[in-house]
Amino acid sequence: MLKKDIAIKVTNMTKTFRIYGDKAFTMKERLVRGWRKNSRPEERTVLKNINLTIKKGETVGLIGVNGSGKSTLLKLMTKILYPNKGKVETNGKLTSLLELGAGFHPDFTGRENIYFNAAIFGLTKKEIDARLDKIIEFSELGDLIDSPVRTYSSGQYMRLAFAVAINVDADILLIDEILAVGDQHFQEKCFDKLEELSKSDMTIVIVSHSLGSIERLCDRAIWINDGVVAEDGECHKVIQDYLKECA
Repeated sequence: MLKKDIAIKVTNMTKTFRIYGDKAFTMKERLVRGWRKNSRPEERTVLKNINLTIKKGETVGLIGVNGSGKSTLLKLMTKILYPNKGKVETNGKLTSLLELGAGFHPDFTGRENIYFNAAIFGLTKKEIDARLDKIIEFSELGDLIDSPVRTYSSGQYMRLAFAVAINVDADILLIDEILAVGDQHFQEKCFDKLEELSKSDMTIVIVSHSLGSIERLCDRAIWINDGVVAEDGECHKVIQDYLKECA
């Protein structure tokens, strides 16, 4: 595969976290927990020697049980986290929907946060001005767009975040379960938009426990199990193999 055809490439990648135990501060805590002299942090490897390539224009679903490493892998793709070993390379402008409200300032209005958030993704004020009405219309927030986002529900946060993310002309879109907080009407609207984007040149990577959504949107699924790639291939087959293992 030519380099120009690759959107994301993960090569011999390992990610390890240090887990620190709670330190006892009071005499009571020390008596209950012990003094723990010279206690050392636990090394926990959440992803082990991952190798995968995602082509430009592919829509890929990451599946697996909680704690398998899916969300960590997505954060490594966004460069929020960095690997301990190996490489994660992306080719193109990237936008992500990982944590509810990430990139929003709670004391500013939805309208103001559109400007801040879109600017983070590299748009100029002129470009944001041209997209503003489209973003607000898609979000369906109405007059709430001029209220502080700290007054928003989780579903309203999601509406605003999704509306911005699909309007910044990104090449790669990464989504981690955020759509699950929306109401049925807006979820369906988002899925329709993602189906439209999946037919374009945009590369989409989705983490979700909704296997029906993964099968609906994705042409390929990657099953992460205990920090390794258990299976990578045609969506329906990978999902069926995963379900058999979970049964």
